[in-house]
Amino acid sequence: MTLGGARYRRVLATPGVAPLYALTVLGRVPIGLVTIALVLFLREETGSFTVAGLAAAGYALGTGLVAPFLGRLIDRLGQRPVLLPLAVVHATSMACLVPLGHADVHPAVLVAVAWVTGATVPPLSSALRALWPTLLGEERDELLPAALALDAIAIELIFVTGPLLVAAAAAVLVPEAALLFGAALTLAGTVAFVAQPASRATGPSVRTGDHGLLGAMAAPGVRAVVLCTVPAGFCFGATEVALPAFARAEGAPDAAGLLLAAWALTSAAGGFAYGARSWTSPVAQRWPLLLLGCGVTFLPLALAPSVAVMVPLAMVAGCCIAPAITAGNELVGRLAPSGVGTEAYTWVTMALVGGIAGGNAVAGALAEGPGWRAAVLTAAIVALAGGALATTRRRALVAAPSLSGAEAPR
Repeated sequence: MTLGGARYRRVLATPGVAPLYALTVLGRVPIGLVTIALVLFLREETGSFTVAGLAAAGYALGTGLVAPFLGRLIDRLGQRPVLLPLAVVHATSMACLVPLGHADVHPAVLVAVAWVTGATVPPLSSALRALWPTLLGEERDELLPAALALDAIAIELIFVTGPLLVAAAAAVLVPEAALLFGAALTLAGTVAFVAQPASRATGPSVRTGDHGLLGAMAAPGVRAVVLCTVPAGFCFGATEVALPAFARAEGAPDAAGLLLAAWALTSAAGGFAYGARSWTSPVAQRWPLLLLGCGVTFLPLALAPSVAVMVPLAMVAGCCIAPAITAGNELVGRLAPSGVGTEAYTWVTMALVGGIAGGNAVAGALAEGPGWRAAVLTAAIVALAGGALATTRRRALVAAPSLSGAEAPR
């Protein structure tokens, strides 16, 4: 662990890394609070978990469907010309959701605006991942796994603080205050990110060969990772709705933030341990096992009789999430064709948030029908299916490794 900690320190000590990392954390804080804030806000205003779940699904689906095209634009134009306009439109549409929620408009309007809000989320995660190899220079082979783990840890810490911010807003103010706060953070973080030298220096990528309309998806390995990421996203999205539904069923709706934070906390811890270790097994072998681990650790959630028991069970369920995300991103960075690195990472984002959208919607319906236990069991079963699918696709995942696809735009 000491050696692993040294790797993290070396990553953060690399010139330009610390401010970029901090600013992406700032700009991505909303990803940990928007879904639960939307669910709590719209459940309160509409009285329906179905409407709330569909709006959350619309937000996630917008992010997922558009992300690859935004990644392709960044590869072709550079980061600043794409990220800045997105941040402005995103903050504006998020601000519009609040009065619309209060105005008792048709649910389709809420879902549509939520979709636009999600579609304009600046892909800061993919932008940072595409910069890692250039930032790390000659040490990229050794430090890239730790850098990707550091990124995954940040996301999980965001999922720890996000629900707590929502819980605080709901208790002291109102859930919609968290939505407005998130819009402001995204705008501020993105503006500061593109002002950094490494981001400003990006321009059109150097491509090798014509990848056609498929772009990064022309690589079989990238397609395999994307396909197998969808079930994992479904599992995570279903749980985002199932845990608040469980808390409400227990008569403690304010505990939803605590449960989601506990779930994310051990994910961050798992990500730290994963990145700190020097692995000897190939990542193509580890990733399917981590996906299966997600499904196995989610099953006990259905047995929780109380909030007090659900907290430790949620912590167990989180332990494989960040390691699985880190391993998947490492695979994509090695398998993507040269010149489409940002796009490749955004395809994985699309798969993840598309799965989350499906999980949000299905779990919302199940929570109002059979109940929260049905949502949890469905999430676990789908995650297990994703792990099994990844096992069958291992041949595509062990293609000759190359970091060229993850190179930053020049």
